[in-house]
Amino acid sequence: MSVLLSAFHYIDLSAILAIIAAGLFGLFVGSIPGLTATMAVALMVPFTFFMDPIPALALMISIGASSIYAGDIPGALLRIPGTPASAAYVADSNELVKQGKLNRVLGLGLASSVIGGLIGAVILMLAAPLLAKFALKFSSYEYTWLSLLGLTCATLVVGNQPLKGLVTLCLGLLLACVGYDQITGVPRFTFGQVSMLQGISFIPAMIGLFAISGAIEYYADKIKDIRESAPKTESNFNLFKGISGRLWKSKLSILRSSVLGTLIGALPGAGADIAAWISYALSQKFSKTPEQYGKGSEEAIVDSSSSNNASLAGSWIPSLVFGIPGDSAAAIIIGVLYMKDMNPGPTLFLFQPDKLYAVFILFFIANLMLLPMALLVVNFIKRIIYVDKAVLYPVIILFSMVGSFAINNSVSSIFVMLGMGVLGYLLQRNHYPISPIILGMILGPMLEKNLLSSLIKSGGNVIEFVERPVSMVLAGLFFVVVVMQIRNIIKAARNGRSGAMPS
Repeated sequence: MSVLLSAFHYIDLSAILAIIAAGLFGLFVGSIPGLTATMAVALMVPFTFFMDPIPALALMISIGASSIYAGDIPGALLRIPGTPASAAYVADSNELVKQGKLNRVLGLGLASSVIGGLIGAVILMLAAPLLAKFALKFSSYEYTWLSLLGLTCATLVVGNQPLKGLVTLCLGLLLACVGYDQITGVPRFTFGQVSMLQGISFIPAMIGLFAISGAIEYYADKIKDIRESAPKTESNFNLFKGISGRLWKSKLSILRSSVLGTLIGALPGAGADIAAWISYALSQKFSKTPEQYGKGSEEAIVDSSSSNNASLAGSWIPSLVFGIPGDSAAAIIIGVLYMKDMNPGPTLFLFQPDKLYAVFILFFIANLMLLPMALLVVNFIKRIIYVDKAVLYPVIILFSMVGSFAINNSVSSIFVMLGMGVLGYLLQRNHYPISPIILGMILGPMLEKNLLSSLIKSGGNVIEFVERPVSMVLAGLFFVVVVMQIRNIIKAARNGRSGAMPS
């Protein structure tokens, strides 16, 4: 208790101001397609040079939480996820907006994000050493099965189109193979282009698939003006009206998704995007109305939003205890910890426990402060829905080009974005889901690296993949999901044949 009380002495006015400033900046960055939470954290690092340790970490925590939530805003308004963590449920949020539920969608997302963030902070504070030790025990065998299990989510979230989802998933895996082989260093599928040696950058590809393909579809006159179905009579400060019932009804699923998101965030290499995908798939399987997923499901938004925000606290667990980053943003934060003489590791708990508990308290404050800050910013940004698309889409294309270029400071990223935009438009025109491509590009490198490493270690002996207890459990879950998906494919094929027969 004395340690906790001394931790509050570090929470001064400068830490609160840092949370507010970083939160507003994170909401702005996260709401712009292409500017990710990792980029927002990286942009703030120079400011931490001149700050004390706790305000500097407050800056990092607040900007992470706010930018992850802000990614939901363009997803709901324009069907363009602001961050990869919002891609899993972008179709649901956008469909609900078209039904005239704009404020309800944004309110549910905000409340779920805050609740998930608070639950994640509780788990971080109470179980950090235990969860970090559990994640540290994962070898390449466990990561192989985890990657395969994550990939099965791609076919789970596409509803009644499992075969088409499998096709686009394989396309995402193929795109992930471009560049240097992670084990041998041999270049693949580069066609002699030096710019392709580093592979296809994920962020420009995501911008192209969601933003540019939408612009092409608009200019091809294939979509209706969103203003026809947009809510024009809602009160600006009405985000939380009527959502308490839905939140209470989903209390157990929010708890499940938040715990799952924290656990996934604690695994090095996993992140908010993977947490959102897996929570989405799990939510659909437990839902009483799975047919609504992808067509405007509030359950999908609540569960996925709580999961991706909870994963942020989870990513700090291995970072603080062992200095192993849970995701790319956590890797930047580890650098800040070292810079502020808070070297991550077990000694941090022994010699600086007051500062460590101050970090835990900052998580609670940052998530609670997200509520009033988001209310102000959301009601400003959501006005974008009333802007004429003839004006809006050129601005979106401009921001998309800037965001793509900023990833690697390379013009080739812009060409990747444009190429993926054309590909995304053609796929959607032929009713192929594009979300599995994103999942394939995220998990493809992780699967390849760990699979090849495991095969090298085992000398090709596949029995070693299921000799460890955790890998055995993950393998069992993977095969259960595969059997379920084969059943869905057979069922969809039968329904297709019966639908084609004359009545």
